[in-house]
Parts: sequence; C-alpha cells; structure tokens
Amino acid sequence: MLQETSPTAMHRSLIFLILLAGPGFAADLSSITAKELPSLVSLYKEFHAQPELSLHEEQSAARVAKGLRDAGLEVTEHMGGHGVVGVLRNGDGPVILVRSDLDALPVKEQTGLPYASTRIVKDDSGREVPVMHACGHDIHMTVLIGTARALGQLRDQWSGTLIMIGQPAEERVIGARLMLRAGLFTKFPKPDKALALHCSSDMPHGTVGIVEGYALANVDSLEILVRGVGGHGSMPHLSKDPIVLASPIVLALQTIVSREVKPGDPAVVTVGSIHGGTKSNIIPDEVRLQLTLRSYQTGTREQLIASVKRITRSLAEAAVSTVSTVSRKRRTRVRFMAATFAGDYPQDKPQRGVKKVADGREDSRPGCPGKQPSPAVRTGRRPVCPDRRGRLSSVPRESLDVLSEHVPKLHFQRRGAEEVESFAEEDE
Repeated sequence: MLQETSPTAMHRSLIFLILLAGPGFAADLSSITAKELPSLVSLYKEFHAQPELSLHEEQSAARVAKGLRDAGLEVTEHMGGHGVVGVLRNGDGPVILVRSDLDALPVKEQTGLPYASTRIVKDDSGREVPVMHACGHDIHMTVLIGTARALGQLRDQWSGTLIMIGQPAEERVIGARLMLRAGLFTKFPKPDKALALHCSSDMPHGTVGIVEGYALANVDSLEILVRGVGGHGSMPHLSKDPIVLASPIVLALQTIVSREVKPGDPAVVTVGSIHGGTKSNIIPDEVRLQLTLRSYQTGTREQLIASVKRITRSLAEAAVSTVSTVSRKRRTRVRFMAATFAGDYPQDKPQRGVKKVADGREDSRPGCPGKQPSPAVRTGRRPVCPDRRGRLSSVPRESLDVLSEHVPKLHFQRRGAEEVESFAEEDE
C-alpha cells in the first residue's frame, strides 16, 4: 500500500515512461516527480477513502476524467457504463494505450489508516456491504494520472498518440467488454501496444517486476446451485439436505488440481462463497456455491470446467433426487505472446549458467543451453529459452542505469522477457 512518504505510485509511472522513451526522459522526470508527488499521494488517499463497487464507479470515473483532462487529454466519459477514455495526439508515431481499472471490492478495511475506507453501500442484490480498495485499483488510477501528467509535460520529447482508459467493473470481468461494445477500438485510435500494471503484495515495497512468461491467468467464475428439499432439523429423513451435499462437493473439487491436472501445469480451483440456510433448526431448499478457476492453457481451462460439472452432477446423482447445476458466469482470456520493450535478444542461445545482472556480475543460476551468452541485462528467475518460446525481449542496460540514477529508492527486478495480453475479454 502506498504510504504518505513513499513515491511508489509516481515511480511506477516512471517505469512506463522510461521504457517507452529511453534515458532521454530521465533528467526531466526527476523534477516532474518532485513536483507532482505530493498531489499524487493526496489523490491516492482520496481514491482509497472513497471506493466504489463495480458498475457504480461514478465518483472514481469523474476524478480520473478530471485528472486526464487537466493533463491535456481529450476526454470521453461514460464509455460502457463509467468507462473513461483520454486521448493525447502528439504528431506522427505509434499509438500506445495505458489502462487502469476503477472499481473496489466488498471487503471491510481493517488497516487502521487515517484515510481508511469506512464506506458501507448496498450492492446489486440490496445487501449492505463494506467497500475497500483491497486490490490496489486506487494505486492504478493514481499511476494513470501521474503518467498522463508527465507525458503531457514532456510532449517535446516524444511523438505519437496516447490513449489512456479507466476501465469499470474489472472485478466482475464485464467492464472491458462493455467498453469494447461501446466502440473503444472503433471510435478511438486502435493501439499498437497496450500497457497495464498491477500492484503486488508478494513483491518488496518499491520494486517493479516484469514476469517471465504469463503474468496473468485465465479466469472463470462459476456458480453451483445445489437444490434439495427443505424440512425441519429434527426430521432430516423427510428432507433432502443440500448442505450435506454441498459439503462433499467443496472437498471433491479440491482433487481436480491435485489428481486430474498434469503436475507442472498451473491451475487453481477456489470456492470463495457458500450460502445456504437461515436458522439452525431448518434444513434449506438450496445452497449456492461460487467458484473462481484460474489456468494458463486453453485445454486446462476446459478440463477444469468439465471436471467441476462432472463432480457436482455425479454427487447429486448419488444423493438421489437432489440436483446441482453449474452455470458459467463470466470468463476472461489471456494470450501468451512475445513482445519487445527495446530490441530483441539475439537468436543464438544463452550459455547455460551464465547471465548478466544489472551491476555487471555474472549470475550462476541455470540459464538456457547453448554456446554464446546473451548480452541482455536481466535478473530474477530462469530466462525463457528462445528455442522453446520464440523471440525474447529485453530492457536495455542503459534503462536500468537510468532507473538506478534517477529513482534511487526503486529496485528494478527483471523476472523475464515475455508479455501477456492483459486486456480482459469475455466470451459470448
């Protein structure tokens, strides 16, 4: 979480700019950082203290729109609900899209911070729920506006078209589709490259990471409705208890990854919600389960879905007359693809066990087999070998030097060289 004395949000913005434009930006960025940081931290606290649920991001969208407009962008609001699109045309050149999400989660904040969220709102079902930016979208919005401000002030050092979007309803995996349906790529220039980031609780404060291989996973949200026959708790023999059936369903679903998915193929099956019954002595008519499935490969994704259906239906049959159904609520798709920030690795393979890190030392961790070492600067996990996944990309050494010199509190951790298409897409 961004603290008052930390420049993390602006530093993340600087990463975007340096990788896009190279070391020429660095000197001016230092002064821009010092000038903009106090207002960005204040803006972050406003976002954090006033979170809004998916499809209800009215105030957040308005703040983002104002921030982009003040930075010199032409802004269109209400694109697919509360979506925001800002465009900055600056001569000939590539079209670059930078994206942030807007929404928060129905989570009670217990951080004790002076700007902690205390909001309680009604969700779409009419229930009163607490709201918190527990997923970092407050940071993402701050980064978007900080990046817009910096690029607006540095127009004489770059050319092209900048598209900046605030995407609603990311947590419900429908906001991207709403914006696409509203004409995001037809009413505005279609980007050559799309950039996004996500803050991460498993990385040290002040660290920026580029992940090797997949950065984000496929997501499927499923709902299982376990139907039974209600009755009094003292006479269970006259009922069909859906709670008794839902319990082994939850346990059996955990065997999908451990016993059905090939070891080494990442997958997750999580039951995040289970609801049934209202009183201790009443057997309910139904129980609802909500699941999230994560995977990388298309085959694995379909295997997870098919296994959930098979397990729930088989257990329902075993329970006699009790029926469980599975509905696919929403899904997103990611594609693994090679991309470059500033040039490609050579096609010759890196020497096993040797790779250069930022300070020029040799890293003895296993690399890729081959005769010639790669001159690329990288740190972190084992690199993706060109002969296994095609061309690789790198951040040049001079960019790391720029980061070290002008952003002294920022540690650049390079984890790999492949990029993921992270723009959410929902199937029909």
